[in-house]
Amino acid sequence: MRDAVIVEAVRTPIGKGKPNGFLAQVHPVELLAHTLRSLVERSGVDPALIDDVIGGTVDQVGEQAMNTTRYAALSAGFPETVPATTVDRQCGSSQQAVHFAAQGVLSGAYDIVVACGVESMSRVPMWSNVPPGKDPFGPGIAARYPDGLVPQGISAELIAAKWSLTREQMDAFAVTSHHRAAAAWEQGLFDAEVAPLDGVSRDESVRPGTTPEILAGLKPAYHDPVFAERFPQIEWNITAGNASPINDGASAVLITSSETAARLGLRPLARLHSFSVTGSDPVLMLTGVIPATDKVLRRANLSIDDIDLFEVNEAFASVVLAWGQETGADLAKVNVHGGAIALGHPLGASGTRLTTTLVHAMRERGARYALQTMCEAGGLANAMILEAV
Repeated sequence: MRDAVIVEAVRTPIGKGKPNGFLAQVHPVELLAHTLRSLVERSGVDPALIDDVIGGTVDQVGEQAMNTTRYAALSAGFPETVPATTVDRQCGSSQQAVHFAAQGVLSGAYDIVVACGVESMSRVPMWSNVPPGKDPFGPGIAARYPDGLVPQGISAELIAAKWSLTREQMDAFAVTSHHRAAAAWEQGLFDAEVAPLDGVSRDESVRPGTTPEILAGLKPAYHDPVFAERFPQIEWNITAGNASPINDGASAVLITSSETAARLGLRPLARLHSFSVTGSDPVLMLTGVIPATDKVLRRANLSIDDIDLFEVNEAFASVVLAWGQETGADLAKVNVHGGAIALGHPLGASGTRLTTTLVHAMRERGARYALQTMCEAGGLANAMILEAV
């Protein structure tokens, strides 16, 4: 029976998604091309052998339009015969690319495939793909949800209220994320996964000196009198400090079968064990990680206690803390090298960024099983389990 294994994983350093960010002058096609080029250089794989390149990008407009992944592969020097496609499952776009890539290998449709992602939020801001005055949802959604959908920040506030999460708890979680990321950099734990670019070698959003006292001084990020009237349970505790920032970055993983890896002399980093994807309430929106985790564990015939490491995307601290309450996972095993609150969240790149960090952390810590899950706009979530080989 065929399997699917990750044999290389790499990412750019993550820059602030602002005009003065470290990577703001790098075109998104070139951000992704850099990871693709680094991926084949580090693995030694002839790019002509790659059956497909599947990339995630959320705001597919402007400089991230026209199938960005295809042009990144060409810019990276891949042969013109190597195809590529770009997918959008919102924040989980490149994790979905991993699922598609691995499923292609498992089915026999691919022998060698790249899953990757990119987002340049400094050059292509969020919602750039929705022109002013345009409705991306349509009349059927308006009829089904007559009170209206809400922005993600409001969803994060609703989660905090539903799970009785305090400002202090969320700020403390954010501080831990920054301290773990800073410690990982100081200990050289990111060196194997980061491919420096244009003189940038470290993640720009990590703040080693962050404290609960500093975060306590930040104002609510999403307070809105209209939503305050609609949702009186909200206490307005989500801030820029306990939510992920906006960022630029790219990441990529190389996936093949154990048989092909052995034939080419490649060393597997981890086996792709099980997958799930779920839908959930599009108003709460970000809670899908809870059923997605349950679903993938059932498919793998494993329990939460069997998992040695977790990567749960830190879109907001409330999301991870609510997930922890519902699953019973040990938060000491979650995002052990810091998460998106510290490292950053370049939307389309985050899925394969989490995977890249996770496979390297598995090897460094001797983990057998690891689980990755991501919340996504519209009430979606992906989850997958990796196994050491």
